[in-house]
Amino acid sequence: KFYVEELRRHPEAVEYLKGRGLSGEVCRDFEIGYAPADWDGLIRQLGTNPGRLDLLKQAGMLSTGNSGPYDKFRNRIMFPIHDRRGRVIAFGGRALADDGPKYLNSPETSLYHKGRELYGLYLARQRSSRLEQIIVVEGYMDVVALAQFGFKNVVATSGTATTPAQVELLFRSADTVVFCFDGDKAGRQAAWRALEAT
Repeated sequence: KFYVEELRRHPEAVEYLKGRGLSGEVCRDFEIGYAPADWDGLIRQLGTNPGRLDLLKQAGMLSTGNSGPYDKFRNRIMFPIHDRRGRVIAFGGRALADDGPKYLNSPETSLYHKGRELYGLYLARQRSSRLEQIIVVEGYMDVVALAQFGFKNVVATSGTATTPAQVELLFRSADTVVFCFDGDKAGRQAAWRALEAT
């Protein structure tokens, strides 16, 4: 909720999303938000005592430097990752500037095991409990962009090679799975690893 509110307060982040062709409706459906560039925006909002700071650390939302804890996600478009029951368990953050990694993902936590989750699966299953087909793509933005154009059955592996656990989840959710990765070398390698996992 904090990141969604921050998106409304930062027109440059809204313009970035519009520039990528995304509507307000699809951003709302995926609960896309924005992590402000401040070093302590989330800490000021949620880390108001030692116990809450510790919970933020356990959730992988903070990093620690010489001056103490600071927000892990800064100046990023935020994609919440939902578990199968719709609870937010992690985030992927897409940088707005070129001063760090393009994508930053939540670390593994007691709630989030990236090899067992699929970004977008919760929303796809909300539309139909048993899908005829699922399309698997590489990234968050691919899922959201395809949803914008009517493909509501798309998921992503959240920056990890497709695992046997994810394949099992895919085939419990649909009869047919289509892997649709980029045509570059990395995409071809990802497709081959997905085939091996399958």
